[in-house]
Amino acid sequence: MEIEREAPGNDKARSWRANVAQEDSKTKLDGGDQLMKEPAWKRFLAHVGPGFMVSLAYLDPGNLETDLQAGANHRYELLWVILIGLIFALIIQSLAANLGVVTGRHLAEICKSEYPKFVRICLWILAEVAVIAADIPEVIGTAFAFNLLFHIPVWVGVLITGSSTLLLLGLQRYGVRKLEFLISMLVFVMAACFFGELSIVKPPAVEVIKGLFIPRLKGDGATADAIALLGALVMPHNLFLHSALVLSRKTPSSVRGIKDACRFFLYESGFALFVALLINIAVISVSGTVCFSGNLSPEDADKCSDLSLDSSSFLLKNVLGRSSSIVYGVALLASGQSSTITGTYSGQYIMQGFLDIRMKKWLRNLMTRCIAIAPSLVVSIIGGSSGAGRLIIIASMILSFELPFALIPLLKFSSSRSKMGPHKNSIYIIVFSWLLGLMIIGINMYFLSTSFVGWLIHNSLPIYANVLVGLVIFPLMLIYVLAVIYLTFRKDTVVTFVADSNQLDNAEKAKAAGEEEDDQPVPFRQDLADIPLPE
Repeated sequence: MEIEREAPGNDKARSWRANVAQEDSKTKLDGGDQLMKEPAWKRFLAHVGPGFMVSLAYLDPGNLETDLQAGANHRYELLWVILIGLIFALIIQSLAANLGVVTGRHLAEICKSEYPKFVRICLWILAEVAVIAADIPEVIGTAFAFNLLFHIPVWVGVLITGSSTLLLLGLQRYGVRKLEFLISMLVFVMAACFFGELSIVKPPAVEVIKGLFIPRLKGDGATADAIALLGALVMPHNLFLHSALVLSRKTPSSVRGIKDACRFFLYESGFALFVALLINIAVISVSGTVCFSGNLSPEDADKCSDLSLDSSSFLLKNVLGRSSSIVYGVALLASGQSSTITGTYSGQYIMQGFLDIRMKKWLRNLMTRCIAIAPSLVVSIIGGSSGAGRLIIIASMILSFELPFALIPLLKFSSSRSKMGPHKNSIYIIVFSWLLGLMIIGINMYFLSTSFVGWLIHNSLPIYANVLVGLVIFPLMLIYVLAVIYLTFRKDTVVTFVADSNQLDNAEKAKAAGEEEDDQPVPFRQDLADIPLPE
C-alpha cells in the first residue's frame, strides 16, 4: 500500500521527522491528560457548536419551501419523511465528524491526498458548484425576507445579503466560538417564530403524530414530494463543513479521548438536528392546517396550490393580520442569513482543502461570497421574484446530482483502516451506512432521471431540438454513472493514519500487562511529510 510522503531524501531527514512526530505526539498527549481530568459535562460543553452550524442546512430557505409545499399538498402525511430523513442525516453527519476527529484532517484535504490530480480537480469543481447551488436558496430566501420586511427589490436584497454575511463572518477574528454562538441564536430566533406560528394555528396533535409515525403516500404527487423532501435534507457541502468544524476543538491524543470526542459530537449533533426536526414539523403543520382549513379566500386557495417563499406569509393572515408578514419575514431572515454564513464557511474549507490556497480570510470570504451570489443576482435582476423562485428549484436538483461525489468518499474513508486506524466503522455501521447512502443516491438519481424524461416528453420544443438535447444529456448521464461507480470501487492507496513504532510497542506492552487500552496514545495522526525539513 502506498503511503503519502515526500521523497525520503536521506536517513538523517527521516530520523529528524520521526523525532519531531514523537515530540509533537507527546505534547498532544500531555495536554490531553489535563483535558481528560475535567468533568464530562464540561468537556461536552467544549464540543458544542459545530452541530448547530451544520443543522442550518436542514433549516435553510430551500428546505422551508419544500416543507411548505408538502404541507399544502398533503397536510401531515409526509411528516414521517422528515423524521426518517433527519435520522439518516444524523448518521451521515456523525461519520463526517468522526473523520475529522480521528484523522485531524477534513474531507476536502483527504480527497486531495487520495485521488489523482484530474479526479481531484473534478471533485473540487463539483464541490464548488454544490456550494453555489446550496447558497442560491439561502441568498434568495434572505432577499425575499428583506422584501417582506422593508419592501426593497429582490436584487437589492441579494446585494445586502452578501454584504451582511461578510460583516457577520468578521466575527471569526474574535474566535470561532463567537460565530457559532451567533449562529445558534439565529437558530433559536427562527425556532421561536415558527413555534409561535404553530401555537396560534393549533394543528390537531393526533393527526400530526400519525403523520410522523405512519408512512403514507396518498394522492397525486405524494411520491415526488417525498423524494424532494428526502433529497433536500442531505447536502454535499455539509459533509465537508462538519468534518472541518470539529478540528477547532482540542482532542486528546488517546483512544479514550478520541472516543469521547466522537461521542460528544454525536450527542451535540443529535440535539441540534432534533431542534431542526421540530422546526420542520412546525412548518409543515402550519402549512397543512391553514391550506386545509376550508375557509380560505379564492386568492389564498390559489396560493396554496403553488406555495413559494415569497408568497407564504398569508398562512398567518387570518390569525395575525398585517403582522403575519413580519413574523414570517423575521423567521425567513434568520433562516437565510444564518445558512449563508455556513455556506460561505463551507466554501472556505473546500477551496483550502482541495487547492491548498493560503490567503487571508477576508479575501477568501470575499471570493467565495462573490462566486456564490452572482447567479442569484443575475436571475433576480432579469427574472424578478418568479425567476428567483424557479432558480431555487434548479438549485435543489443540482444538489441532488452532486451528492454522490461527497457522500461516497466520506463512506469509503470513514470505513477504511488506512484512514481511520482502529477507529474505523464497525462492520454493522459499514453495511448500514452504505445501504443508507446508496438508497439516498438512488432516490436522487431516480428523481433527476424521471424529472428530465418527463420534461423531455412534455415540453413544447420541436422534435429535432429534443433529439439534440437527448444526444447531449444521455452521454453525460452515462459519464455520471461511470464516475459514481469509479468512486465506489476504487481502492484507497494513501495512508493518513500513520503509526509510530515506539507507540505501537508501548501499546502492545500495556495490553500484555493488562492495562486499559483506552489510556494508551493512539498512533500518530499527522503525515510525517507534512513536517518541513529544517533549513
